[in-house]
Amino acid sequence: MVAVGRCFSYTPSDFCSPFSIKYLKIPIVKGFFFYALFNISAFFYLIFCRFDVIQANDLDTLPAAWLAGKLKRKPIVYDSHELFTEVPELIQRPRVKRFWGWLEKRLVIGLKYCSTVSEGVANELKNRYGIHFRVIRNLPLAKTASNNYQLDSRTIIYQGALNLGRGIERLIAAMQFIHDSKLLIAGMGDIEDMLKNITNKLGLKNKVSFLGRVPHHDLHDITCKATIGVSLEEDMGLNYRFALPNKLFDYIQAGLPVLVSDLPEMKRTVEQFCIGTTITSDCNAYALAQKLNVILDNTKQLNLWHENSLKAARELIWEKEEPVLLELFNNALKNK
Repeated sequence: MVAVGRCFSYTPSDFCSPFSIKYLKIPIVKGFFFYALFNISAFFYLIFCRFDVIQANDLDTLPAAWLAGKLKRKPIVYDSHELFTEVPELIQRPRVKRFWGWLEKRLVIGLKYCSTVSEGVANELKNRYGIHFRVIRNLPLAKTASNNYQLDSRTIIYQGALNLGRGIERLIAAMQFIHDSKLLIAGMGDIEDMLKNITNKLGLKNKVSFLGRVPHHDLHDITCKATIGVSLEEDMGLNYRFALPNKLFDYIQAGLPVLVSDLPEMKRTVEQFCIGTTITSDCNAYALAQKLNVILDNTKQLNLWHENSLKAARELIWEKEEPVLLELFNNALKNK
C-alpha cells in the first residue's frame, strides 16, 4: 500500500513508525502552484512506485493518487479528513471553492472505497455525490488515565492548533471571571502571538500558561493533571459544524470531563457517554466563564463525568476503530 499526503511542519525525527516516508521537495509552499506542483511530483513518484492499493489523504492529494491508480489499474481509497471545500480559507473565495468542488465531484464519482471522519461529513458527501463513505474516527490508542483525578486543581486545558474558529480568544478572556482557576494551552498555530497579546493585555499571565508544542507522549500526562478539557469550535461553516476534534478523544483518554460547543458531532458524543456538557458555539466570554464556574464548583457532577469518561475511554480507542479501516483495504484488495 502507498498513501499520499502532505505535511508542512514535521520532520523525519517526529515519526517513529514501521513504514517509510518519502518527502517531496516543493519550492512553493502555498497557492495554486503549490498544489499543482505537489500533485505533479507525487504522480511521477507514484508511477515508478510499486503498490497494490493507493490511499489519498484528503482532496488536495486525490488528483495524483487518482491518475496513478487509474493508469496502473490499482484500487484507490479516498480518505476525506474533512469537508475540504468548506474550510474557512475557501468559504470567502467562491471561485477557488467552486474549482475544488468541481474537481472532487469529477474524481470521486465511481470510487468504491471512501472514508471520512464523522457521520455528519459522511452524510454531506453522500448527499453531494451519491457515494457511501465509511466513518473512521481519528481515535487515539488506548492509554492509562491517572487514578488521581485533579478535582481540586481547577485546571482547564485546551490542546490543539491555535487557529481562528477554535474559541481560544473567548476562553482566555473568560479567565478574567473564573475564580481560583488556571488555563493551560498546549499547541501552536497562526494566532499564537495574538493570543499571548490578549493574555498580556488582560493581565492574565498568572492564570494562563502557553505550553507550546508538547511531544505527544508527554501531552497525555499533562492532560491527566487537568480538571476539565474544552473544545469550543465555532460554527464557521459545514466543516466546523461537523467536526469531531481529536482533542475531545484525548481528553476522554485522560478521564476528563469536557465542555464543548453544541455542534452536532461533539454534542452527540458528549451526550451519548454523559461525560460533560455543551455551550452555544457563539457564546461570549462572560457566559463561558459563568458556565465554567458552575461546572468547577459542582464536584459531585465532575466526579460522575470523570467516571463516565474513564468508561468511554475503553470504547473510544483506535484498537476498536482499526478493523473498519482494515476492512476497507481488504475489500479494495479483494476486488481490484
